[in-house]
Amino acid sequence: MPRTPKPSGRKLPDKGEQLSQKRVVKTRSTRPVFLIVCEGKQTESNYFKAFELHLHLSITVEVVGLGDNTLNLVRQAGKRAKQGAYSQVWCVFDRDSFPAGQFNEALVLAEREGFKVAYSNEAFELWYLLHFYYHDTGIARVLYEDKLTERLGKPYRKNDPAMYRLLEDLQPAAIRNAQTLLDSYGEVHNPEQDNPCTTVHLLVQELNRHAP
Repeated sequence: MPRTPKPSGRKLPDKGEQLSQKRVVKTRSTRPVFLIVCEGKQTESNYFKAFELHLHLSITVEVVGLGDNTLNLVRQAGKRAKQGAYSQVWCVFDRDSFPAGQFNEALVLAEREGFKVAYSNEAFELWYLLHFYYHDTGIARVLYEDKLTERLGKPYRKNDPAMYRLLEDLQPAAIRNAQTLLDSYGEVHNPEQDNPCTTVHLLVQELNRHAP
């Protein structure tokens, strides 16, 4: 007469528990990572690091400040991109006083690599200034600092880690002003020559999409 096997003592999951376990496996996903490579070591880096800190984004933001020129920055971004699995790679740089053509060459190289670019002609501070009013006149870099000091009501410091919080409430206006400025150049657009101009708002909008 065959013997009846003894119970193992371990409770088997019922059908409901099995389905619940399957759902957990299916919905588990890897947290997307954005790589943001900045020309400046602190000004741009501090600003974009603040997004993850204050908005509690659903993505991880890896910000690197290289302190290098436009072309080398894009090349370094390419090397870093090969070392990790990034959902998006952004290069952040200014027109500055680099040789004519190098700025556009960096834009072409970034596009070839599949990177997005948040550029400013002539300086990143243009993005800050657009928080206060629409500005479409090319000015020297030092004048941006003077105008920001006037608007902030205190001396503007390039590496101020509080700039994001100081300008946060004015950000929607800055996005509108930056887009209006970009559109004003029409379809025939030469980023190297069109001063002032910026696409920083495109990166800002992309980060905001991942806020709760």
